[in-house]
Amino acid sequence: MSPAEQQNVDQLAARVEFLEDRIMDALMVLKENQERMSNDISKIKEAVYNPDNGLYARLRLLEEDVKQKNKFLWLLLSMGIGAIVTAVVSHMG
Repeated sequence: MSPAEQQNVDQLAARVEFLEDRIMDALMVLKENQERMSNDISKIKEAVYNPDNGLYARLRLLEEDVKQKNKFLWLLLSMGIGAIVTAVVSHMG
């Protein structure tokens, strides 16, 4: 092999090594990003599905609170209607 060919082979080898290093760096960054996303997804799942403090637990508490308020409002409405009917009947008779 002539010196010019040897120099060309050495340059190509250096380029291949450089590209290999860049690929390995990119793969490391990709791996780190995947690990971070996996941790983030785990935290999101815990925040949503945790039976005591998760989003669904809070939603269930809010729904129960709304039901209780509705029951109380119906009770007040019934008492008001009863009081009005009683007042009307007592004035008529």
